[in-house]
Amino acid sequence: MFLANNTLAFADVLEGHAEKSDQIRKELESELFTGKVEHLERSDIIHMTVSQVLDSNINIEGDEFFAEVVNDVEGETGVIIPKGTFAHGRISETTESKRLGRPATISLDFDYLITPDGREIPIEGKMSTKLHPVASTAKIVAQDVGYTLAGGAVGGFLALNWLGLEAAIASQGYTLAGGAAIGGALGLGAALMRKGNDVLIAPGDEIKVKINTKVPLPVYKDSALMQHEMFYPGLDIKISNIKHEEDPFGEANTITLTVLISNMSDKTFSGLDSALVNDYNAVFRPSIFGDTKLMFKQIKPGDKVIGDISFAVDNINRKFWLTFYDRRSKKPLTKISVDNAYRKVSDKTKKKNDKVRTRKVNFKKETNLFDEM
Repeated sequence: MFLANNTLAFADVLEGHAEKSDQIRKELESELFTGKVEHLERSDIIHMTVSQVLDSNINIEGDEFFAEVVNDVEGETGVIIPKGTFAHGRISETTESKRLGRPATISLDFDYLITPDGREIPIEGKMSTKLHPVASTAKIVAQDVGYTLAGGAVGGFLALNWLGLEAAIASQGYTLAGGAAIGGALGLGAALMRKGNDVLIAPGDEIKVKINTKVPLPVYKDSALMQHEMFYPGLDIKISNIKHEEDPFGEANTITLTVLISNMSDKTFSGLDSALVNDYNAVFRPSIFGDTKLMFKQIKPGDKVIGDISFAVDNINRKFWLTFYDRRSKKPLTKISVDNAYRKVSDKTKKKNDKVRTRKVNFKKETNLFDEM
């Protein structure tokens, strides 16, 4: 009788725990998703950038890496894959450069996506910098090449992770919990410009990811995708436009913001008191190579101004916050999310930005002059 009662009590605990977990999961899903489902189509392309350097001379077969989605992927009713979604992969093969101008190659395998809300979507995808045999025979060493390779997703609407994306990345994704079902398959590919012998893919380089088949995905609520911001009383700052531009050396590393400032606070500012701060807490001050009108302008209490200000950053695809600092304490007073503002930028501007970022995709590894001595 004692054993039977304890068994019944233990079963009640398990049942109660399961019901509570299911209730929490449903509440989280209701906060994140609209309840609608959209499909990625075969013609859709996802822009990604790698999160660390992949070098044909250094990396070996089996090395792990992450790529990150740099633009929201939208269906007809909303975002289905948000910016910041990671793709986990491994290097499946590397080859050294050979004679007759044959370049080195890197082949990549992808096995799952990790969304910012902690969902893991299993995939099978491949990407390679190898030329088609016909192109290789013709000695075409600089050519846009698109790769579309089949991938399959088994199951997959996984439970939301309480530990967050950072923990998932740090533990190679093993902190993510399993769960329900999104089916489908992704084919990953890239349009690459290659010149030279050795392959170097660095953070900031974009990879075009092509969908191979339909994938049903839930639609996010707009509120679920908003980045945290910090405000100072009386200081109203709005970002009305965001342009991605090249610096004088042809590098696409400049972000120019059109900013509207209403300063009804007790502080005096100028553009020199501002910076772009990314999600790794790297700080980038205004650039002298961009628009400098707002940089040197004094914004006193009671002033209302509008103008452009440019920042040169290390990776234009990261998340950024426009931050203004107190002149005396040097502490941040306000942080305005560039990503939040980007959602309201016109489609025309977004297309122009995409062209700037992908205009010169070159995975050539520059020759070290000391190696030639």
